[in-house]
Amino acid sequence: MESVRELLIEQMRDLYDAEKQLVKALPKLAKTASNEQLKEAFESHLEQTRGHVERLEQAFELLDQKAKSKPCEAMKGLVEEGKATMEEDLTDALMDSAIIGAAQKVEHYEIAGYGTLKSWARSLGLDEVAELLEATLEEEKEADQKLTQVAGDILIEARADDEGLEEAESSPRKSAGGAKTGNGARVRRRAS
Repeated sequence: MESVRELLIEQMRDLYDAEKQLVKALPKLAKTASNEQLKEAFESHLEQTRGHVERLEQAFELLDQKAKSKPCEAMKGLVEEGKATMEEDLTDALMDSAIIGAAQKVEHYEIAGYGTLKSWARSLGLDEVAELLEATLEEEKEADQKLTQVAGDILIEARADDEGLEEAESSPRKSAGGAKTGNGARVRRRAS
């Protein structure tokens, strides 16, 4: 690469792949979530992510480039980490908290990427491209804020589960098949 424009195109290809990976990963996060607000947040962001793919395609077109992906290893790693999290044995509230953490890592990666690309596009006078990138950047920030908001509610529930578990451990009670804790919190069982 010999120019900022070439660097911009190369990194757009990286984010194009990242977004396409997320289109596949977000339905799994939504399915794993037990909190309805969290499910809705993932489903809503899935629709936005499809729009992000389309915006990148428009940006490629404005640059007279074919929309093609460059494998995004960073997103691949973040998605794999999220999959591993979903396989843990956690209460519903803890699982929801854990997948929010995984999702926010993704959002922060995208926020950094789109912020950089928008700046490069502006510096090159590619205002239409910059506007497309900025629109996506704002949606990524909104998604991150929504996850933070939902996380607050879920953390209250997780702390209540923790307190119930501590209470249950101090007064031994048997539960039918171990599916519920002493305070009634559901525990996820990893599929064998």
